[in-house]
Amino acid sequence: MLADLLLVVAILGTLSSSVYLTLVLAGVYRFRRRNAALKTAAFNTSTAGVTLLKPLHGFEPRLRENLETFFRQQYREFEIVFGLRSEDDPALAIVRDLMASYPEVPVRIVISGEPTWPNAKVYNLNWMRAAATHDYFIISDSDVAVGPGYIAAVMAELSQPEVGVVTCLYRGVATSSLWSRFEALGMSVELPSGVLVADMLEGMKFALGPTMAVRRECLDAVGGFPALADYLADDFVLGNRAAAAGYRVLLSRCVVEHIVVQSRMVASFQHQVRWTKSTRRSRPKGHLGTGLTFAMPFGILGIVGAALAGPPYLGIIGMPHLGLTLLLCAVLNRTVQCWAVGYLALGDLSARRLAMLYPVRDLLGFCYWVASYFGGRDTTWRGERYVISPDGRMVRQSALAAAVESKRASA
Repeated sequence: MLADLLLVVAILGTLSSSVYLTLVLAGVYRFRRRNAALKTAAFNTSTAGVTLLKPLHGFEPRLRENLETFFRQQYREFEIVFGLRSEDDPALAIVRDLMASYPEVPVRIVISGEPTWPNAKVYNLNWMRAAATHDYFIISDSDVAVGPGYIAAVMAELSQPEVGVVTCLYRGVATSSLWSRFEALGMSVELPSGVLVADMLEGMKFALGPTMAVRRECLDAVGGFPALADYLADDFVLGNRAAAAGYRVLLSRCVVEHIVVQSRMVASFQHQVRWTKSTRRSRPKGHLGTGLTFAMPFGILGIVGAALAGPPYLGIIGMPHLGLTLLLCAVLNRTVQCWAVGYLALGDLSARRLAMLYPVRDLLGFCYWVASYFGGRDTTWRGERYVISPDGRMVRQSALAAAVESKRASA
């Protein structure tokens, strides 16, 4: 009985992951076809000035190399505003060194002090916005690297009248460790797969943190940065509210690089579980359905069910080697997904080279998905502990403890 049940679940899961792969391949085809058309189209090159908002916090691997790619932009008028909490931040020395190497690039440095909002990054961005002189903003994380045509490509799309937000897919760039390679594969395949399918089926209704390009008027229409202050997934909320306000959220043809800064197993696990918890809070129904998009767990269930059924026939289907067939289907499914999304859509050479490893990453992704439903509502971000509410709002635990103590003292 148990063997039959496991085999039925394995078969249904194999079917659901196969349907998902079909949608992903259609999304990849659409993305590549659209990008090919844009390359041959007569684009109106934007000449509007743009402010790059770069929040920084501490030193990270390849930080100087990442930031330097933004100084090398081939665009007529842009400025960079860097935001830090204090003058003692080690990232500030790197910024000053780059300013000396590229004196032609206008740069402002904003020291925000310790954040008073739950989302420290958004608090920093609010201070940085006050120093910006242009009406177009491109927000990007410190662990992102871009090509010299990045601003030109994003601004050509953001300058379209109906567009309020432009966001970019990103490919993962690993450091030297095995765990960073697995995390980078997930960045290049798992997340872009979901984004491509969502864009194809219903259009973009969210943004991705590595690039959030937004018009000043659109940002004002959604309440500015204060409206994002309480949310962990500020990128999702910005895009979601912009779409609700009637602006178009556009997935750019430009693909950026996201550097994996976690090199150890525990740090990588915590980072990815925090991300999946954030996704669960932002899109609870969609996140629940994500469980049906994995392939390897169902392949393994097929092997276990077949082993329990035993010879001469394997379970209710009565087909020899059914479990092995289901496992091989899962491996092939994920290998094709990695090659199509990572390499064909995002141009990640590592995804092509390591495609046979992606089934292992798919199994890890399932573990992160399961873990997102456990461990309570607390999470760690930038060394701070937060409690996450059901609607995705975050409260710093130190502030929560202080409020409780104050209430006790006044009682």
